[in-house]
This record gives sequence, C-alpha cells and structure tokens, in this order.
Amino acid sequence: MFLYMRMTEMFSDHLSTTGAYPEKFILSTGLHRQYLRDWVRMRQLVTTRIDPTNHMGVPIEISDITPNVMVAADGAEVSLVSPEA
Repeated sequence: MFLYMRMTEMFSDHLSTTGAYPEKFILSTGLHRQYLRDWVRMRQLVTTRIDPTNHMGVPIEISDITPNVMVAADGAEVSLVSPEA
C-alpha cells in the first residue's frame, strides 16, 4: 500500500502548506494498476466508501506521457516516485 500512502502523505502536506487541494494526480498505466491494488486492500480495512477515480477528492488522470506526479494547486508537478526508486 506504499503508493496509496505516499499519495495521502503528499495530499496532506500540500493541503497543510498551501491551504488548497492539489489539482490532480497523474499516474502511468502501470502505477494506476498498483494504485487499484492498494485501493482494493484499503477497501478491506476502511468501512467508508472509497472512490478509485479520486484520491481524497483529487482526480486521478492516467497518462503515460506525464506520469506519476501530483499537480499542485499552482500547476507545479511534484514526483510521486523518489529518485532512488
């Protein structure tokens, strides 16, 4: 569930720093598959409804051209994947 938690952490950090929701997350096809696997695991742990097309209310876009970023409220792209990965 690393990806799900990483996205949650980035969302929380962005919200507390800027007071605004990120614009969106952009995931590659492969990373989106991983997100869906994480999402299925979260559904087993959480009783509230989770939407696989949004992460905490932020839309998820699938693109293999500009993959694996969170688009901040100001349009800046922040990588979801650490450089060591």
